[in-house]
Amino acid sequence: MNLLRRQFLHLAAGAAALPALPRMTWAQAYPSRPVRWVVPFPPGGPAEILARLFGQFMSERLGQPFVIENRPGAGGNIGTEAVVRSPPDGYTMLLVTTANAINASLYERLNYNFIRDIAPVAALIRVPAVLEINPMVPVDSVPAFVAYAKANPGRLNMASAGNGTIQHVAGEMFKMMTGLSLQHVPYRGQAPALTDLIGGQVQVMFDSMPASIEHIRAGKVRALAVTTTARSDVLPQRPTVRDFVPDFEASAWYGVAMPANTPQVNVDKINEEINAAFVDPRIKGQLLDLGGTILAGSAADFAKLIVDETEKWAKVVRFAGIKPQ
Repeated sequence: MNLLRRQFLHLAAGAAALPALPRMTWAQAYPSRPVRWVVPFPPGGPAEILARLFGQFMSERLGQPFVIENRPGAGGNIGTEAVVRSPPDGYTMLLVTTANAINASLYERLNYNFIRDIAPVAALIRVPAVLEINPMVPVDSVPAFVAYAKANPGRLNMASAGNGTIQHVAGEMFKMMTGLSLQHVPYRGQAPALTDLIGGQVQVMFDSMPASIEHIRAGKVRALAVTTTARSDVLPQRPTVRDFVPDFEASAWYGVAMPANTPQVNVDKINEEINAAFVDPRIKGQLLDLGGTILAGSAADFAKLIVDETEKWAKVVRFAGIKPQ
């Protein structure tokens, strides 16, 4: 059983065990029927973990089911389009991820404009990636890795979970900002890429913290730095890439959106409930188990994050000439 699957089972069980919460808002008009929450990825990953945790919390608070619906395909575009085309009445939500910001420039002919066609509701968490290498690479720091890669141009293979994934664009941004020549090797998923990194078929990868942490602790891969602006509590001894490459930041983040033109009162209600979840000790602890940083704030805060991230990744996609698989 892989790490993400174990985490899913553990956290989902925790969500089911949440104590009954005061139903203070049952009498309010919204929501008055079940809310559909679309997760545009297959079951079992961190996006579904988050949807189930927050969905359970809000169901208890608001007295209506939040029904999780997995709609995978096309890097998240199929599920996203399903939400965009839904009635803007507050009864359809989308689990938003970094992929939505990347896809805006990665795909030339999307049937929607993500920034125009969605109503941001709330950010959830930010999860760092880790710049990690196979232990056979004879370096133990970011500056040493940069020097080694420059001395061996084109000889180091950089794995990713596929073209346009966060692992890929993080690596391409690192190449863009350091001038390195690393050979990108796309895989069909995160697990096979990490397997080949451990086996030495590839030498470097920007992988998510939850997927890699146990392999790092076991010494199967060597962590050089985390990709967020601050150090991670999960790997406090590791610096950030930004300490050596100014302005570098490449993390996975998650949030909630609804179709554009959803009544603001409904957006505000879900935002209020999500921010309430952040201070619940059980929810807060389970989010920290994912190695994430809580992103409390308003719908406007999340809208700014989406715009900033879309612009950032568009520069990388253009620089590297990335195309979808």
